[in-house]
Amino acid sequence: MSAIDKRGKLEDDIFSYQAAKDGRIMLSWLGKHIKTLAGKDAEKFLARIDGLDGAEAQLVLAKATGNFKRGNEKNGRG
Repeated sequence: MSAIDKRGKLEDDIFSYQAAKDGRIMLSWLGKHIKTLAGKDAEKFLARIDGLDGAEAQLVLAKATGNFKRGNEKNGRG
């Protein structure tokens, strides 16, 4: 795992998910909604993350969110 997460970011539990009653999965990063999975994508995600915890689960979540951060985001400093 260390070769994938060289900076140790996945150990901070930065990703989370929430399952809805209708089968959709909402993926979040630092509490902000990033992506919604539905149908077969949601089923595949739940099968992959079942039984995982810690950095392993964070890696599955990071891969599921896709490439949403590209390094050019504003950091909020004035």
